[in-house]
Amino acid sequence: MTFLIVGAVRYMLRNTGPRPASLWQAPDTTAIPHTATGDMVRYGRELIAHTAAYLGPHGSVAQISNGMNCQNCHLEAGTRPWGNNYGSTATTYPRFRARSGTVESIGKKVNDCFIRSLNGQPLDSNSRELQAIIAYIRWLGKDLPKGYKAPGSGIRELAYLPYAADTAKGKTVFEQKCQRCHGSNGTGQLRPDSIEYLYPPLWGENSYNTGAGLYRLSRFSGYARYNMPLGATYNNTQLTDDEAWNVAAFVNSQPRPVIAFPSDWPDISAKPPDHPFGPFSDTFSSHQHKYGPFEPIARQHKK
Repeated sequence: MTFLIVGAVRYMLRNTGPRPASLWQAPDTTAIPHTATGDMVRYGRELIAHTAAYLGPHGSVAQISNGMNCQNCHLEAGTRPWGNNYGSTATTYPRFRARSGTVESIGKKVNDCFIRSLNGQPLDSNSRELQAIIAYIRWLGKDLPKGYKAPGSGIRELAYLPYAADTAKGKTVFEQKCQRCHGSNGTGQLRPDSIEYLYPPLWGENSYNTGAGLYRLSRFSGYARYNMPLGATYNNTQLTDDEAWNVAAFVNSQPRPVIAFPSDWPDISAKPPDHPFGPFSDTFSSHQHKYGPFEPIARQHKK
């Protein structure tokens, strides 16, 4: 009981702090130069926005992904503030990532998304497509100094709930606020051409697999809180923190491609509290690592 009270107080305090006054804004696409380099940047943006048309099951270049577009997760071609954008990717890569235990390049990051979020195959490192995507990501971060992570980059983190996320409550949130776009069965809605998704699948065989970043509740909840449902933005939200955590728990409890990545987190003590696959360096269950509460896990890791 004491833990719940203390946790609730911490939760409220951590969610009343100031927000950044000025968030990263993407450069104007009209400023992309009309050069060979500019052509690669434009092609990279096109690939992010319409991945399935080029690289999906009916792709014109290759058939190596599940039919989702990169911008189904990286909103507005990776430019929306707090919309899982690429704003600071170029300035912070290459960098060491504990998940792989290696220093990763931008190309490695992109291919991880193809393997995990798009449940597909990696692009050849020398392919025009991978080089174009990298060129676009670098162009987005061209005005930022090296090593700087701009406010509004990526996904905004939420404070941990002082209790486990509730899948039953999350189902209610999904039915009331999500299924009108993603469908009652969570399998999304295709465009009339049946090549790209208007609204992506949140589960099922064409959705992201269990190795994707959004399969962690902290990532999904922060993403949903400031971007969903349709029409929501970081300064005009429609979900509470509790609703975001709960709907994340519901969505990620649904069936999806299960892919094992045994080489992930070679240092198991570096696994985040909400990584649900063992082995673990602590004594908490896989269930708690998936649904929480995560604060006790994080506290033990700090010790």
